[in-house]
Amino acid sequence: DSARNGFSFKGIKDYLECYRSGKLTPSQVAKNIIAMLEDCDKSTPPLRAIVQWDQEQIMLMAEASTARYRNKCTLSCLDGIPVCLKEEFKVVPYHHRVGTVYLGTQPETEDATVAKKLREAGAVIIGVSNMHELGTGTTGCNPNRYHKIPRNPYNPNHFTGGSSSGSAAAVAAGLCPVAIGTDGGGSVRIPSSFCGVVGLKGTFGRISCHGSLPLSYSTVSVGPICTSVADAAIVYSILAEPDPLYPYGLKQPKATLSDMCAPDLKGLKLGVDWTFFKACDAEVLSACEKAVKHLQSLGASVVEVSLPEMEETRVAHVICILSEMRDFLQPDFNKHFHEMNLETRASLALASQFTALDYIKANRQRTRSIRFLQEIFSTVNCILTPAIPCTAPRIYESDLLTGSSNMSFTVRSMRFMQLGNFTGIPGLVVPVGYSTAGLPISLQVMAKWWDEAVLLRVGLKLEQFRDQTKKPSIYYDILA
Repeated sequence: DSARNGFSFKGIKDYLECYRSGKLTPSQVAKNIIAMLEDCDKSTPPLRAIVQWDQEQIMLMAEASTARYRNKCTLSCLDGIPVCLKEEFKVVPYHHRVGTVYLGTQPETEDATVAKKLREAGAVIIGVSNMHELGTGTTGCNPNRYHKIPRNPYNPNHFTGGSSSGSAAAVAAGLCPVAIGTDGGGSVRIPSSFCGVVGLKGTFGRISCHGSLPLSYSTVSVGPICTSVADAAIVYSILAEPDPLYPYGLKQPKATLSDMCAPDLKGLKLGVDWTFFKACDAEVLSACEKAVKHLQSLGASVVEVSLPEMEETRVAHVICILSEMRDFLQPDFNKHFHEMNLETRASLALASQFTALDYIKANRQRTRSIRFLQEIFSTVNCILTPAIPCTAPRIYESDLLTGSSNMSFTVRSMRFMQLGNFTGIPGLVVPVGYSTAGLPISLQVMAKWWDEAVLLRVGLKLEQFRDQTKKPSIYYDILA
């Protein structure tokens, strides 16, 4: 806990204090959320963070939680906490559309593992959140009739980032303190950074992907988007464990939060490849360099490292993720081509040009990249980079009608993200400041496989660097 002046997001702790003191019940909070969901759909422009919600479902979960608080038999520290899940996950009774108009024609009858775990923890699922169609982009631009374009709460004329666009927008706008996203090329970390909230991509396999559409089986990790690092740690500790239905995470070591609350960072070595680090806009660089100095002032030592073959890694990641998506979506591409957004068609058409040889060579590069990282992590605990080289891009009128396809932006926005997806290491993004235009800037911390605890430890200290949190221009105070 840190005392703050001025605006601060409402997190899990604020909700729990209201429930435990009797100031508010989960049922009263749920009624507030339903009123806000109706309001943000009518606003100009509409926020479009949550794309499917059901008043009756929300109230059922909230009333059950209210009864548990009354009887002092709560299930976890997520009991009564509002959460949303990206539409990529199956959530009963919503449609599993994955950002499209053609998938999920019937309501779901079975939950994804993460949805099931959240229900078992007593969380109140307020609905499913908007996403970039089939997760194929980093803006969050989805002009189709079910989704429309989610707005960045810091500036509604700017994109949220993607592909977990609605999840980050919902958290930044105060609709819920916790959202769940998936990250195959920065899809949790990019929207978290653009919307000024915390995003954690777990180690590959750490949190079960069972029940999400298996778009890319070798690059995608699941993770929470939250208002604070402490909240991300709570959600991580509840979701991170082996799932018999998800083979990739079966052999994982036990998730811990060891030393997370250590008073300083003494003894930690933070690796920075300055050439790689500096390839970003001046405002981003300035904020991120100061944040690194702040970590040094807490006793961490900054060690210069060299991240080799980053250009090869970038290309190989694109080949892997697009080839795997193209393979999985082959029937969709043949059957529903004309129902897809133009940008999705272009991405999948590009993906069809990769050959088996390209895919094999890309995976050889993965082996090399993993080996390089094993060596680097024998000398440092973490690697630091800016989260994204720029702030959230503008939305243009034409984007609302036909969508947006800007390959150079997509490539640039993923610059610091791809290493984590390609090799499976975990990454955490934490807001460290704002541009002169008031748009959020974040720093990224990456660690070796399964060492999320050290990310959270550094992340907690990184949060203290930001002397103020700017209030988003779209913000709902659910607890007011």
